[in-house]
Amino acid sequence: MTLAAGWTPKHFQWAVSDRVATITLSRPEKKNPLTFESYCELTDTFRALESVDDVRAVVLAGAGGNFCSGGDVREIIGPLVEFKNAGRIDKLREFTHLTGSLVIAMRACPQPIVAAIDGICAGAGAILAMASDIRFGTAASKVGFLFVKVGLSGADMGACALLPRIIGQGRASELLYTGRFMDGAEAERWGFYNAIISPEDLAGHAQGFARDLANGPSFAHGMTKKCLHHEWGMGLDQAIQFEAEAQAICMKTGDFERAYRAFVEGSKSGFQGD
Repeated sequence: MTLAAGWTPKHFQWAVSDRVATITLSRPEKKNPLTFESYCELTDTFRALESVDDVRAVVLAGAGGNFCSGGDVREIIGPLVEFKNAGRIDKLREFTHLTGSLVIAMRACPQPIVAAIDGICAGAGAILAMASDIRFGTAASKVGFLFVKVGLSGADMGACALLPRIIGQGRASELLYTGRFMDGAEAERWGFYNAIISPEDLAGHAQGFARDLANGPSFAHGMTKKCLHHEWGMGLDQAIQFEAEAQAICMKTGDFERAYRAFVEGSKSGFQGD
């Protein structure tokens, strides 16, 4: 899959401006649930972004005052129950690997992902928010990992790995065991949100933040994201060596030299992402 000029996805809205791509989940009548098809198209899109130079940051949002209500009950949960009753464990496993692939693609995508979260952010929607790099929410938003409510484990799409690293082990355990919602204030207090923004300013704030990232040293941002992701499984000594190699690579970029020249000349750095 390639993201050529004029490309139009089938299962969400897509726009690019000022080197920021905006992905808007757009089924507002159902609070933007996911389907088998949208999982696949989102995964393909984030994978394709690895080779798109003119997109340097991504905003992920939902239409109609909600972020995402999770998997569509009739279009996903219903078929999964049918697979279960038919003994098609292979189909159940195929689905769980499909959903996990989306998180893997988001974390491998070199561009920082900024989630703009209003209204309902539940189930797989909460996972998409969690898999983003930066999260801005509203006071009225509600975040819930609802898997236990349908008799499933909280261990879904990497939640048991990602969520404790964002809000801590005890808090993550509470949310994953109970399936209860966090309101916006609690989500910010626990560190799930970077900031609370008013609903009318949320989209503009997320876009502005992403635009600032896009105007920065995008190669270096991609390296930072890679290190943040890969160093989870490293001890400190290994992480220091990993970062030494990463930083040496960044020192070979044009942006590194441009920043130095700008400092010496007293001018503003003009990062170009190379």
